[in-house]
Amino acid sequence: MPMKPTQLAPHLHQVLFGFVNAYAVTTPEDDWVLVDTGLKTNFASLQNLDTHFGRPPLAIVLTHGHFDHAGNAGELASRWGVKIYVHHLERPFLTGQSMYPPSDPTVGGPLAQMTRVIPNALFNLTGQLETLPEDGILPPLPAWKLIETPGHTPGHISLWNEDERILIAGDALATADFDSYLGMATKKQKLSLGGSPFTPDWEAARASVHKLADLEAVVVAAGHGKLMSGADLPQQMRDFAHTFTPPQQGRYVENPARFSEKGVTFLPPKPQDNFGRNAAKIAGAAAVVMLGAKLISRRKAD
Repeated sequence: MPMKPTQLAPHLHQVLFGFVNAYAVTTPEDDWVLVDTGLKTNFASLQNLDTHFGRPPLAIVLTHGHFDHAGNAGELASRWGVKIYVHHLERPFLTGQSMYPPSDPTVGGPLAQMTRVIPNALFNLTGQLETLPEDGILPPLPAWKLIETPGHTPGHISLWNEDERILIAGDALATADFDSYLGMATKKQKLSLGGSPFTPDWEAARASVHKLADLEAVVVAAGHGKLMSGADLPQQMRDFAHTFTPPQQGRYVENPARFSEKGVTFLPPKPQDNFGRNAAKIAGAAAVVMLGAKLISRRKAD
């Protein structure tokens, strides 16, 4: 079913799918660009955005090529006759040349456990991709600057509007804590790590968060979680950068994956996984948290 986007700022609209966000960025000339495209199951919510905005977009921009951000990019680009802009280090993962590093369920938390049943998607968008300009300015969106924010993926980018101090952060960070069962259940607003089980370079991720904190954004729109805004947000971003803490354990925590223009060049050894031993404890904790979340919701409703 088509979904009406929500206007968050004069030129920023959100298409919320519950777990992941896509954004439509409009221009003063009433053109628009789609940033990220959700999961494949979200196609029906996006295909009629051209009707909502009165015309097809000028382009599609991907913050990165993970399955929950590029899921509909090829189909939508074909429908609208537009190009898909990506960082050059994301191209091998979107042309079938390479697979992203395997997700790491050993970092712990509910999202990590979910990755055990999520396959590593393979896209082939050859002929539909356009490499993002090296000067950081995308012609369809001259008011926005493209900022390299690697770590979650090698070619991850964020978008920054300095005049309006709006940041579209992709998965460089999240605005809810999906590494905790309570955070997953309530989606309470909180600057948090972006997609921990899918992040293969934690030092790069830390540097990217520091880079974003230096912008002093007053609006942060992330790939996962609700919009955060306010005069105190720059300080929250600085505090988050200062206390940035990778998971205590995990495949990539001490030894990151490495990349080149052709994709993955090195993967650290797969760690020991004690999932079978801990599965009952995890299931019990998840059940308690979900029950607590339901009780909280009922109290609020009353």
